[in-house]
Amino acid sequence: MLGVEYDRFTHTSDHFDTLINYCKILIEKGLAYCDDTEPEEMKRQREQRQESVNRNNSVEKNLKLWSDMLAGNEQGQKCCVRLKINMNSNNGCMRDPTIYRCKPEEHVRTGNKYKVYPTYDFACPIVDSIEEVTHALRTTEYHDRDEQYYWILDALGLRKPFIYEYARLNMQYTVLSKRKLTWFVNTHMVDGWDDPRLPTVRGILRRGMTVEGLRQFIVAQGSSKSVVLMDWDKIWAFNKKQIDPVAPRFTALLK
Repeated sequence: MLGVEYDRFTHTSDHFDTLINYCKILIEKGLAYCDDTEPEEMKRQREQRQESVNRNNSVEKNLKLWSDMLAGNEQGQKCCVRLKINMNSNNGCMRDPTIYRCKPEEHVRTGNKYKVYPTYDFACPIVDSIEEVTHALRTTEYHDRDEQYYWILDALGLRKPFIYEYARLNMQYTVLSKRKLTWFVNTHMVDGWDDPRLPTVRGILRRGMTVEGLRQFIVAQGSSKSVVLMDWDKIWAFNKKQIDPVAPRFTALLK
């Protein structure tokens, strides 16, 4: 659609076995533990910087609970795996974040093979490293998670990609959240992801945006770390520059 050529297309699920193995390694090293604390209580404890009663479980007990999670049994479904970092950290992302949850539901690619799934924060640094990513491009909203990103790689002795941050593009009077836009699509409030009223690539292309106009607009923004609120007039101005030289013009005289 945009003429972008990529080197390869991969899925995190391609590495599920590797991620499960790395989780076990962290448990064996005493750097992760299984926790059956209720979600709301866990949230409160993290906010209050209180340690879970399971934080100092033995490695043997954690491995037993991890086996329960892998099996997806009743006890396993009550647990999650958390990193053992620092509950007193001023960075909330470092207060023993969850890295694995037990969710015995069918996966779109792997079916019912797995009962546990990694969180984004755990999978991202590992997959970046083993897929030989050199520069991870992330928006500034993930800045607080950078410390956690590198902690995981250090704990596992994996190569560390360089994180380059840039500001997320925001448009005036426009909802850009994928989660919120999905609601409009799923409830049939719009025709689909290519509805010209949506601020999606497909939507604005259907509305009349040219691929080159969109590319020039993005290039002009650069990779600034300053959060800005753009007006739609600017993006359409770039489109006008592409259309003007080729658009046919007609003149009519009214008698």
